[in-house]
Amino acid sequence: MAKKAAGVPRPVKTTEHVLRFGTRSAETGWRDVVATQKNAAVDAWDRLTTAPCTSDPRCHQLRGELATIVRDGVEHDRWQYELTGGARIWYYVEQRTVVVIVVIDVFTAHPNQTK
Repeated sequence: MAKKAAGVPRPVKTTEHVLRFGTRSAETGWRDVVATQKNAAVDAWDRLTTAPCTSDPRCHQLRGELATIVRDGVEHDRWQYELTGGARIWYYVEQRTVVVIVVIDVFTAHPNQTK
């Protein structure tokens, strides 16, 4: 029996950012969002690879003590992308890489951390 064919990864244009997971929980959360909200996940992927630091009602830098994150001694702006259906993606940008640090899913209301 033939081995199952692997999926074809989406190529990235030279002008786009690359997405990578910064934590295991982000990887698990992303997998859950893709399984439950595939279209919203594709929209998030497209947005985060093309314009991760452009603010609008769906995508914005977090405020207050959540506004920045320090990784390996470097401070980065922490951003949030809001998917339809209530999921949130928190990330920071390091050069041309979007580092997904957490995928927060299944809120019945606005998350308390960002009020």
